[in-house]
Amino acid sequence: MRVVVVGGGFAGYNAAKRLRRTAGDDVEVVVVNPTDYFLYLPLLPEVSAGLLDPRSITVSIPGTLRGVRLALGTVTTVDFDAHNVGYTDPEDRTHELSYDRLVLAAGSVNKLLPIPGVAETAHGFRGVPEALYLRDHITRQIELAAAADDPEERTARCTFVVVGAGYTGTEVAVQGPAFTDALVARHPELTGQPVRWLLLDIADRVLPELSPRLGRTADAVLRERGVEVLTKTSVKDATADEVTLTSGERVPTRSLVWCVGVRPDPLVADVGLPTAQGRVVVTPRLGVPGYPDVFACGDVAAVPDLTRPGQYTAMTAQHAERQGKLAGTNVAASLGYGRPGTYRHHDLGFVVDLGTGRAAANPLHVPLSGWPAKIVTRAYHLLAMPGNRLRTATNWALTTVSRRPTVQLGLVRGSSVPLDTDSPEVPHRRH
Repeated sequence: MRVVVVGGGFAGYNAAKRLRRTAGDDVEVVVVNPTDYFLYLPLLPEVSAGLLDPRSITVSIPGTLRGVRLALGTVTTVDFDAHNVGYTDPEDRTHELSYDRLVLAAGSVNKLLPIPGVAETAHGFRGVPEALYLRDHITRQIELAAAADDPEERTARCTFVVVGAGYTGTEVAVQGPAFTDALVARHPELTGQPVRWLLLDIADRVLPELSPRLGRTADAVLRERGVEVLTKTSVKDATADEVTLTSGERVPTRSLVWCVGVRPDPLVADVGLPTAQGRVVVTPRLGVPGYPDVFACGDVAAVPDLTRPGQYTAMTAQHAERQGKLAGTNVAASLGYGRPGTYRHHDLGFVVDLGTGRAAANPLHVPLSGWPAKIVTRAYHLLAMPGNRLRTATNWALTTVSRRPTVQLGLVRGSSVPLDTDSPEVPHRRH
């Protein structure tokens, strides 16, 4: 018997892990994923700011999921009648895998909006290549600004616009000033040069997903760090040299970071299954109606929220992780190992890292800020990570006693990594 799990993110990784622990040795578990690692996405902003080595938040799939086979590639087709999936490996070769059970857990990609110029000029933020690219890009902009004689060019290169004041955008923006301060300190030519960070969102406050109190805490920290927070504001259009805001303001910049949100992986639209809100319709047991051998979980699945009748669970890592575990349990049950369950999960709260000594958190819906929130936030991340805990903690400790790395890694080849890419881990480059 073979179970194919499409995706190695929070949902897919945990589905495979639970399935391997629950099912018998006669069940082969295959994970098809574009990379050989699970990415702990919540800490990605710290990679782009030079605080964490990317290896700290990338957990080897074959190294930690013992007994699970990794098929390196991206699934492109699913034939439900023939019970097989087609995928393309990193060298563009095509392969097929048959399955007895299929778990769709392909995750999500950048959410695009029909705003002129954004897809071509903005930097997405969904994978390690994009985080490292952004780190290189910011470093290069400061270095080019130091070498520029034109004051207008220097100002544009020292201006950074982040769109989206959710978890990711807020963390990128709040980490940004400290990183650029470290870069500027290396260049006497930039003494007195203002470095501008803007955070935009069409919502009326920062972190609209959290309580107003936590949103106010994050807003205060952002402003304290020098970030210009512009609510009820977004981008009207963008070029390689400037962005025009919906307020009418024109902002000369070479850096537009897109953190507006996510959409289900394009595979969902391609396989032809019934969808709701762009996600595969599933039962509370994560099965796809009419397809007894197919399950879906995480960001690709429209999972009924039994705690809020009539709604679907949010596209968050917290839900994806727990749905993955249940999917593994239920797939095993369908093969005769154990009993199935239904998905019911009450939010346990959220944590948002706000840089040095600051965070916003509401564990078990108890609002925290300052150092207590920081301690809870870091403890939560270490407990939630499936590996590399010591490496991550060591990286954090080193940042308190040493300077962060401020060198380019040679990843910048063209003017940007286009935002419109199907695979968050393999961004296409313009040369």
